[in-house]
Amino acid sequence: MAAVLAYHERTKHDYGRFARSLGFLDWDSQPDPFRRYLGATWTPLEFSKLEPTPTYEQLFYPGEVAPRRLDASSLSEWLYHSLALSAWKRHESSRWALRVNPSSGNLHPTEAYLLLAGVDGLSAGPGLHHYAPKEHGLELRSELDDATWSGLVDGLPQGSFLVALTSIPWRESWKYGERAWRYCQHDVGHALAALRFAAALLGWRLQTLPDVPDERLTRLLGLDRGDDFIPGEQEHPDLLAIVTTTSTTAGEHLGFVPSDAAVAAVQAGSWFGRANVLSSGHQDWAIIEEVERATAGTTGSPLLATPHALPTSVPAIDRSDDVPLAGRVLRQRRSAVEMDARTGLTRAGFYSMLARLVPDCCAVPWDALSWPALVHLGLFVHRVGDLAPGRYALARTLTGVDALRAAMKPGFAWEKPEGCPEALPLFLLEEGDVRALASGVSCGQDIAADGAFSLGMLAEFEQPLSRHGASLYQRLFWETGMIGQTLYLEAEAAGISSTGIGCFFDDPVHQAFGLKQRTFQSLYHFTVGGAVEDTRISTEPAYADR
Repeated sequence: MAAVLAYHERTKHDYGRFARSLGFLDWDSQPDPFRRYLGATWTPLEFSKLEPTPTYEQLFYPGEVAPRRLDASSLSEWLYHSLALSAWKRHESSRWALRVNPSSGNLHPTEAYLLLAGVDGLSAGPGLHHYAPKEHGLELRSELDDATWSGLVDGLPQGSFLVALTSIPWRESWKYGERAWRYCQHDVGHALAALRFAAALLGWRLQTLPDVPDERLTRLLGLDRGDDFIPGEQEHPDLLAIVTTTSTTAGEHLGFVPSDAAVAAVQAGSWFGRANVLSSGHQDWAIIEEVERATAGTTGSPLLATPHALPTSVPAIDRSDDVPLAGRVLRQRRSAVEMDARTGLTRAGFYSMLARLVPDCCAVPWDALSWPALVHLGLFVHRVGDLAPGRYALARTLTGVDALRAAMKPGFAWEKPEGCPEALPLFLLEEGDVRALASGVSCGQDIAADGAFSLGMLAEFEQPLSRHGASLYQRLFWETGMIGQTLYLEAEAAGISSTGIGCFFDDPVHQAFGLKQRTFQSLYHFTVGGAVEDTRISTEPAYADR
């Protein structure tokens, strides 16, 4: 715990003092954003488009979409709508890729691995596969025999498989230095939400498995195979999740942990490929290694293995013809670079967008998490219909209302805004023009003031960490990433834009809401509004050659 708190304090930004980094970009050592395993068996995934996809509205309610059979086609669709490339961008001689899942600085530290049985049209037998988004295909890292597979997934339902997410911290620390570990965890949350939404597109469920120790996940994925990786470019295990492709009860398999014997059998099997070189040089940040060790999951806790209850106040699903299709929304998500300082939201649209973030109002993607919501929002409202500009608070749980109210400045109003649904715990704190405040605490970035609204994600911090251990620290960041991904999609569906803001002045944000000590901590910022298009940049298809 001491190491976690030391890291958190040391990597805060403040006026005149930023978290440690090189202070410049060493372009000669910029990491390759695409990992490949040289020598591994390569299987391209086909582009059999799911058309028309279900509507965007249907994604949020389990049972709305009939489950698709697991085969090569449906697996391809799942990855195509979650972790694949979404486009290429070009400006003069520069060309770079965008992905369906967003990433801090578009650096993409997150890697994905699939543990699959034999899949029709893909593989004859079980194995561990690495997903390669640039080419949209799978690399076979390890072949498993039937006995090993049976031992590994003993107790899981037929037709389910496992997906793991890992991080390559060097991809982020190359640019962001010591604060990079935070951004890696945001990106895990972005990817987790993207996978959950894409699973909903196919009628599947996805749920994290909280009790899997990091050390066991490391061995299961072969991340400890030192000869397979370049020093400085190792991967850190983040999470293991189960994807169920048949009807199942939420939370039914939360306690699943691959046995030590099964993991040992995987380790003893045949392994293929060696990771490609990402950089010509590396800069080590010892504190990132320290916080990785400090947050390594060892055993579960009651909080981390609590299934989400079904929403208590579900709005009627909009089945009108103008609801966008889910596939378009998932793949067209973009990160705004600049806001136009004009585009706003209707009050009803604002309330609807915020309701998607509250587990009591919406099941997906929050049913992918195995702990109750611990992150709430401090909002800076600028251009929302006839809603008064000012500071607002959204508690994402009913208990969060009392916790926020007790921790924030005593003079706040805590008034329910006009027309706000009773089930939405949104409160006006103080009216006023907060554009300068929003920009100021977001490292002076105008994008926080020029949208319809911006926000800081305020995590319940010291008490839950003390109660449930240091591994909860990274999970709080995952939750913020999932909030961000949901806002990205909500903005896209509404015909506007959004973007995450990783640079903010931590303690001045707390002061803006009257928060003291470490009861709550701001972990991620976000803004929603009308994007300014850069006409110098052209867009090319993600997979034009296929």
